[in-house]
Amino acid sequence: MIVDHAALWAAETNTYVIALDAGGPGVVVDAPPDLDGIVALLDRHRIVPVALLLTHGHVDHTGGSGTFVARTGVAAYLHPDDEFLGAHPFDQLRMLFGGVPPGDYRPPERFTDLADGQHLSMAGLEITVVHTPGHTPGHCSFHLPGEGLLFSGDHLFAGSIGRTDLPGGDFDTLMESMRTKILPLPDDTKVLPGHGPATTVGRERTRNPFIRDLLGA
Repeated sequence: MIVDHAALWAAETNTYVIALDAGGPGVVVDAPPDLDGIVALLDRHRIVPVALLLTHGHVDHTGGSGTFVARTGVAAYLHPDDEFLGAHPFDQLRMLFGGVPPGDYRPPERFTDLADGQHLSMAGLEITVVHTPGHTPGHCSFHLPGEGLLFSGDHLFAGSIGRTDLPGGDFDTLMESMRTKILPLPDDTKVLPGHGPATTVGRERTRNPFIRDLLGA
């Protein structure tokens, strides 16, 4: 199985490709505004994308989705509670940078809805959608139980959690998602976050200060 990533764009957003074999179909997780970087990641393993899964609507994760969809013809999947973000990348760029840096940030013509507990069978992969709101209202993590993998987006990082001070963010909601959706997973589940290095659920249970505080450790 192939699981590879590249940290792309100004925010060094982790874009992942998942596939059973080199030269076959695969899935992309998140699309920052760096089409060349995403294509290079796919070309590294000769992967043909069949879907784009978006963890949430922030521009550093969705800003390249429109150009990627236009180039490949795949569907871009996003939880409907985050469409207010994914459909308006320019508003986010103006808020974060005070303007719109050069680049093609157009969203796709439409997003395909994700739902909590949804089962996706694509490219020979079995993926469960886990709605983990808090960083954004529609934030989703993607669990591959057969492989022991969790793509956590900006919900959970190695040693930290996603920020909750942007529109739609809520700390209490994020921690409730952590308690009910993430911590019940096996400790050896490998966590692949939207930024920074990989970790495991067990490591974060014992070392992450936010989770230790949640558990009263």
